Amino acid sequence: MGRLFKQYLNGPRIYSCSNCRCHTSDHDEIVSKAFQGRHGRAYLFNNVVNVTLGPREDRLLITGLHTVADIYCSCCQQVLGWKYVSSVRTTSTPPSITEPLDG
Repeated sequence: MGRLFKQYLNGPRIYSCSNCRCHTSDHDEIVSKAFQGRHGRAYLFNNVVNVTLGPREDRLLITGLHTVADIYCSCCQQVLGWKYVSSVRTTSTPPSITEPLDG
């Protein structure tokens, strides 16, 4: 196993792994806080660091079938979330949601 190179972020609000505190993203990289994950509230980030990707798999989410890959902390290998890889749609138009959905 080779040497692990970690990227450290500067700024007043840094997000990190809850297990080992390795930096993962800056507050300015948040795109949306309106996501619901399996275990509660989830954030959508534009860019993250110090992570590795797991294998791609199809998952049925609230918005339909998507191909996603789990994201792991590169320091302690804890699952931090997942990344959209692609969307599998049967029609060319996106669904319209008029009511909020409870997860």
